[in-house]
Amino acid sequence: MTEAQAIYLGVDTGGTFTDFVAVSGDQVRIHKCLSTPDQPERAILDGITALGLQGAVDDGRLHVVHGTTVATNAALEGKGVRTVYIGNRGFTDLLSIGRQHRAELYNLLPQPSTPPVPPELCLAADCRVDAQGHELRALDTVELQALVQQVKQCQADAVAINLLFSFLNPDAEIAIAEALPDTLFVSRSSEVLPEYKEYERGMATWLNAWIGPRVQSYLNRLQKALGDSPLSVMQSSGGTTDAATAGRRAVNLLLSGPAGGLAAARHLGQRLGQPKLMTFDMGGTSSDVALIDGDIALTTEGRIGPYPVAVPMVDMHTIGAGGGSIAYIDAGGLLRVGPESAGANPGPACYGLGGTSATVTDANVVLGRLPADTRLGGGMPIVADAARAAIASLANAMSLSIEDTAAGIIAIANEHMVRALRVISVQRGFDPAEFALCCFGGAGGLHVCDLAEALGSRQIILPRHGGVFSALGMLLAPRERQLSQTVNQPLTPALAATLRDFQAAMATTGREQLAAEGVHGDQITAHTSLDLCYHGQSYTLNLPWQEDIPALISRFHAHHAERYGHRLNLPVQLINIRVALRAPATLTAMPDHRGPGKSEPNYYSLAGIDTPVPGFDRETLAPGDSLTGPALIREPVASCFVQTGWRAEVDTQGNLNLHRHRD
Repeated sequence: MTEAQAIYLGVDTGGTFTDFVAVSGDQVRIHKCLSTPDQPERAILDGITALGLQGAVDDGRLHVVHGTTVATNAALEGKGVRTVYIGNRGFTDLLSIGRQHRAELYNLLPQPSTPPVPPELCLAADCRVDAQGHELRALDTVELQALVQQVKQCQADAVAINLLFSFLNPDAEIAIAEALPDTLFVSRSSEVLPEYKEYERGMATWLNAWIGPRVQSYLNRLQKALGDSPLSVMQSSGGTTDAATAGRRAVNLLLSGPAGGLAAARHLGQRLGQPKLMTFDMGGTSSDVALIDGDIALTTEGRIGPYPVAVPMVDMHTIGAGGGSIAYIDAGGLLRVGPESAGANPGPACYGLGGTSATVTDANVVLGRLPADTRLGGGMPIVADAARAAIASLANAMSLSIEDTAAGIIAIANEHMVRALRVISVQRGFDPAEFALCCFGGAGGLHVCDLAEALGSRQIILPRHGGVFSALGMLLAPRERQLSQTVNQPLTPALAATLRDFQAAMATTGREQLAAEGVHGDQITAHTSLDLCYHGQSYTLNLPWQEDIPALISRFHAHHAERYGHRLNLPVQLINIRVALRAPATLTAMPDHRGPGKSEPNYYSLAGIDTPVPGFDRETLAPGDSLTGPALIREPVASCFVQTGWRAEVDTQGNLNLHRHRD
């Protein structure tokens, strides 16, 4: 098969829409369809058919890279499988005790929370190793067989094994895993997250086992439907892996979809020479914001619902404010927006699928920012009367006009999103004015100018195909492995040789895993970093590794002062070593944009604007074209409202760059 014969398909399954980007040579095709949450693969197969790609599936020419919400939804909705948790004797209630954090600090009568694992599914292994990994008590054959029998009696579908200090000595975990029946989905903490902090390691291991069978079953069904066409999956860290590995490492997929948007934004920033980006991804159900300062920032302190997730994932902030967010009047008579969403079915009232609740999308319809001739998602007609009726029910209750109520809904939704953007910028010591606001997602372009004004941002980038940007990012993300290992020793020059040994061993493991995907060794690059802290601290800062240890210590002091405003006269402790191995993406570049040039616009009436507003078809705009707000820019899967005072210019790649007039 030649490269020209291959077709690359990025698929992002969201809460409302499933997005597709198909690239073959210089041809790019995009598609959107409503998601099918009960069976996500149905929407994917429908999209493949709609794009005319079934023939490419049949002869194995279609390369699919997928961002999935199956792991996220299973965790948030509590739809994991029956899972046994195995810990050391005396530590089986570890996940129930947790960190003893209280959700409501001043509530004297808090409601008891349901433990992650019921007590009857918590089993004990009578073995121990010490803090140096030396065996104190071995798990003998009789005890091991008794433990296996207990697991069988629990009639579980999965098992999570989390033994103390297993990151130093995994032998007991391996022995238990090998003794269990092959019919069980088994997760070992020494494999899922070989790091210290037994609670966080245990939660990651349990989450992986709890949702793993759901994810694995789904990916198996999808791969079967795709036949010989290869399937890769986006990980939470912004890199892809093969479907078989993804099925075993479900905990690494919890931010699978949103990570695709950041992968595309990183690629865009590199091509534009704009390394500082503040990303804003507004979809139908939620909005995700993140900061890119040269590269995607990762965190090991993420959460999914009530659960900590210590595996590396993109550092983003998510709020329940999307196009489908429902507006309502609370008990005090105040207008509120979100976090509840109308979802894909019935969706906003303007979808015409039976929804009656007023949403952000309905407000944009009433204000004229989504004109009546718009086709949502590329094909769904707008039912403007239904949108007005939904907003009217709120307007009547507040004795306001329909237009004023719609404007209020937009203002509240915007404030939610501005607050989220401030969390990842101002609250972390970054000035939004130094970053370009990169906006994508089907709904984001209608709000982005308001957000930039509120933040003081001077530049906005609206990427080409921004309405399906996360799906595009699936194709532009590198193939990747993120490996880690706890060391927990003072950072001294004498430790350099030990670190080199760790790095070499971890890099070998990662290269072998990528080679199993067909990646050539000369394509792989390794990036090593260290988690450092002052002696006695619990939280770390991650810095790139350099062999000059005294210089590394000086950099840590400076970085600590920059982040927290002070430095301490204490020894520096090395906690974890991390090695990220990357190979080039499925697709290394997108074809340049060749629009025919700006044509005569249509004109629309927008609430609050006295004169008709021109509307342009984005695909007709050519590189070098410019226009001045107010204006609407429309494309099959997204819309943009250029506010008064902003000017938009088209670059060679088809991206829209917006600047304030006075700049």
